[in-house]
Formats: sequence, C-alpha cells, structure tokens
Amino acid sequence: MDRDVALIVNPSAGGGRVARLLPGVERWLRVHGVAYHVERTRDIEHARELARAAAQAGEVAAAFGGDGIVGAVAGALVGSDGVLAVLPGGRGNDFARAAGIPKSPVAACEVLRSGREMRIDIGEVDGRRFVGIASCGFDSDANRIANATRVPGEAAYAYGAVRALIGWKPANFVVTVDGEARSFRGYTVAAANGPAYGGGMYVAPDARFDDGLFDVVSVTGVSKLRFVSQLPKVFRGTHVRNEEVVVRRGGEVEITADRPFTLYADGDPIAELPATVRTLPGAVAMLVP
Repeated sequence: MDRDVALIVNPSAGGGRVARLLPGVERWLRVHGVAYHVERTRDIEHARELARAAAQAGEVAAAFGGDGIVGAVAGALVGSDGVLAVLPGGRGNDFARAAGIPKSPVAACEVLRSGREMRIDIGEVDGRRFVGIASCGFDSDANRIANATRVPGEAAYAYGAVRALIGWKPANFVVTVDGEARSFRGYTVAAANGPAYGGGMYVAPDARFDDGLFDVVSVTGVSKLRFVSQLPKVFRGTHVRNEEVVVRRGGEVEITADRPFTLYADGDPIAELPATVRTLPGAVAMLVP
C-alpha cells in the first residue's frame, strides 16, 4: 500500500484497552515499514475532523477503537477519496468481525499493509452516519443500560438485554420499507447494514455491507419467557427462522412507535423516533483482508 496511515485513536475505548494496546500496534507498524502518525481523539466530532483531514492528505483513515469511532470515521469519508481501515479495540467490535478483520488489533495491522479495497454502504439518519445496525425499541433500553454499566467486554450487552427485559412492555410500531408500511406490536426494529451487533449477536445474519440495502428485522410480540429462551439463537443467526421474526429488505426505512424511543447505531444514540434511515450505497472505500 502506498498511502501513509493516520491512526485515529480513541484511547478510552474498551475501558482503556486501546491505550494499552497502542504501543504494540505502533511497534508492528514500525517493524513492517508502514508510515503512520497517531491522532488521539477528544470526542466523536474530533474523530470526524481527523478523518476528513486524512482524506484530504491522501492518507488511510484507520479507526482504532469501537464501532462508534468506526462509524464516525467512515461517515466523514463519504463524498471523498478517503480510504477507511479498522483496528478493533472496543467492547463489541462487530463491524470488524463481520468484515473478517482479525480480533487482535496488532494482527489487524496486516490489513493496512496488504489489504484490498472494497466499497461499502453507509447508513444515514438525520444527517448522522453509521456502518452497522440502527435499532430501537427493546434495543434502545438494552443499549442504554449496556453503555452505562461497568460490566467489561462483550458481556455488557448480554447484561443490558437481561436488565432491559425486566421492565419491558411491548410497543406498537409502524415500519415503512421503500414505501410499504406494516404495523406490529412487539420488541425491536433493526435496520441492518451489517449482520451483527452487541458483541456477536447476528440479528441480521444475511445482511451485507456492499449490497446497497438494509435487512430490516422486526421482532413481534411474544412472551418474555419465549423471548429469553430464543436469545441464544441470535448468536448463531438462526432466530430469523422463528415466526415472530420478520425480515424485509430495502434502501429506506421509516420507523414510528406509540411511545418515545432513541434509535441507536454502532452502540451510540443517533436519533429519536420517528426516524427515517437511508442507505448510501458504495459510499466509502475500505481496506479488508
């Protein structure tokens, strides 16, 4: 690869994991002759500024952290000649996992040296962009709890789901996919650009980053007992065979509900309902193995 690398680092990601692993990443890059410089982020908007600066300088914008910083960097590259790379350092790292990037950020450095470019789709809602899955309903409560807990690693998401279920009451949703509206009472709506979220939950196992469409997953009303009993299937992606799970495909998704919900994407709040989520097909070039 003939581009220098701007290593855009969220040092607090993964409970400080990125800060601990950064010296090993830098050592690998030096040993293998990859020209780079480190840029530590102050916040998400700063990460976007650093990504735009990298694109303008002709550098690879390498996001080192969780899915939130990946989404911010990727979103900032839309409309530019910039190239995205990912070094996983967060709690879930679902985007990197789905893209086939090694779990170890040091091992993932090889992609910076010898990876190939592919065009990926980006999701957008209210001008804010994401790379993975935008979801709401039960997921809104689970995400909020997971983000607030001190439970480490991927277990935070399972903890959030269990805690959210205790007080959960089904909601009425109207989900319009490419102009076709359907209503239901239930748990969750997810507009999936990629297959997984929550540290390995394959809520949309057939979703792809490069097909120009969302897999829109709705989980309709079932008892809490059945909901809990079926949760293990989500880690294998086999829950989509259940009759209470409906999957539709489209490029634009409008979501409304009978009570307020925050839409979360890449692990962070991104909008409030009602919301319209759109896909930007092939919007960003990315380095993959």
